[in-house]
Amino acid sequence: MTSAATAPASKPPSLGAIFLAIFIDLLGFSIIFPLFPALLSHYLQVDGSGGFLGWLLAQIDALARLTGSHGNYREVLFGGLLGSLYGFLQFLFAPVWGSLSDRIGRRRVLLVTVAGTAFSYLLWILSGSFVLFVVSRLIGGGFAGNLSVATAAVADVTSRANRAKGMALVGIAFGLGFMFGPALGSIAALYNPIAHHPQLAAWGVNPFSTAALVAFGLSLLNLAWIAFRFRETLDPQHRASADERIRHPLHALLALEAGPTRRADWLYFIFTLAFSGMEFSLTFLAAERFGYTPTSMFKIFVFLGVVLILTQGGIVRYAVPRFGEKRVLLAGLILTAAGMLITGFAPTIGWLYAGLLLLGAGSGLVNPAISALVSLYSLAEQQGRMLGVFRSLGSLARGLAPLTACLIYWWMGGPFLYALTGIFLLVPIGVGLRLPQPKK
Repeated sequence: MTSAATAPASKPPSLGAIFLAIFIDLLGFSIIFPLFPALLSHYLQVDGSGGFLGWLLAQIDALARLTGSHGNYREVLFGGLLGSLYGFLQFLFAPVWGSLSDRIGRRRVLLVTVAGTAFSYLLWILSGSFVLFVVSRLIGGGFAGNLSVATAAVADVTSRANRAKGMALVGIAFGLGFMFGPALGSIAALYNPIAHHPQLAAWGVNPFSTAALVAFGLSLLNLAWIAFRFRETLDPQHRASADERIRHPLHALLALEAGPTRRADWLYFIFTLAFSGMEFSLTFLAAERFGYTPTSMFKIFVFLGVVLILTQGGIVRYAVPRFGEKRVLLAGLILTAAGMLITGFAPTIGWLYAGLLLLGAGSGLVNPAISALVSLYSLAEQQGRMLGVFRSLGSLARGLAPLTACLIYWWMGGPFLYALTGIFLLVPIGVGLRLPQPKK
């Protein structure tokens, strides 16, 4: 375990710029979430049942036959596959952007990645075919690995004693983005530009171009914000050598010496795999057991987001200085495991929200605590690289979780999935017990 230099006192004001950059990025990213079912219907009408889309649906149908059909399995797996594709691209590129930012600085890398994200939304605006839409998602996923850079920037401007508070800010930006993004997407989808201007279809404009245009505008706003308000956070004396390269995130993880950093990375991977599986399957559980509609689903995720924000914005700020990152992490893991069991077996809506309360609070404690631990275990000149590997494993988990959770849900049912997930969380609890509390 090594110590990083304490950031100069003049740097903390940069946290506001980092917060807004992450929030705008996540707002644009999550706009697409409520549109997946309608996207499938639209591209089926445009491209028909042949070509790449037809092949993809044939694979989904074959997968559903192996596990038992679900009423809307096509829409769910379609969204899951696209979400997994995006997550895998983040997994591959997060350590690349993080390592690059260790050499040339956070600001320059953020300008490149946000510009790339804006370009992906521009392609989405003009995605008249399913193939072009997939290309836009591929580009967006590759450039979305920039979260590791923003996280490293938080590490640059916070002292070791305040690292968890800074990482909680990242979590709050996440929560706000995921709360308001889907709502913004639903509102933007109400206006279909093709219905009012059919001639635009020749340019690839589609019924979802309004949502894509909003995301594109947010990315341009983010780009301008970084260009004019985000000052470089990486001290030149902490920059890594130019010959250091990341070829593959798993290779980078396995290359790490056995110790707390690698254990913390794997803990985060297992936790994210479990929590993301819950997030994706929660809509099935709520609809099947309590008759929730899409509008009601929005209330569930807003509730989760509010709990997460209150936990990270309030409890974490006071709990970490008093109890330390390790104890806060373990408390969050235990709350999440309990929340999984209560949610999976909830007999009433009241019990459902009690489980969601524990899940949101648990996640709100785990994410900033584990992010801070990985940062504190890492050298100052390796913050981008180490946090890039860390974030890429989270992206890999988010890529694997949707399909895995759906398969188990259809095959064995909701209670089995949530019980299995709750038991599965005993693994990161055991790993967390072995982590040292870093010196500050």
